[in-house]
Amino acid sequence: MDWQELENGDLLKAAEFGGFDVFITCDQSLRYQQNLIDRKIAIIELTKNNWPSIQPYVAQIKRTVDASTEGEYHTIECAYLFRPRKR
Repeated sequence: MDWQELENGDLLKAAEFGGFDVFITCDQSLRYQQNLIDRKIAIIELTKNNWPSIQPYVAQIKRTVDASTEGEYHTIECAYLFRPRKR
């Protein structure tokens, strides 16, 4: 969608005006940096940003997306998964 240059506030606006219902982010500062009052888009914050930590929570993320309504803010705590390096 050519939005890679947009900062958080502008990205949220573009998503809202682009017809998106849910915004999923790993940016844990978003709620403190942006005015989220009167947002038309639901926001889901993931506490990790790497696939091995997020993958076990895909079903929960999907349920949260399906249940989210306008203006809600959800946090999904994704546990850090320690995987020993192969030697």
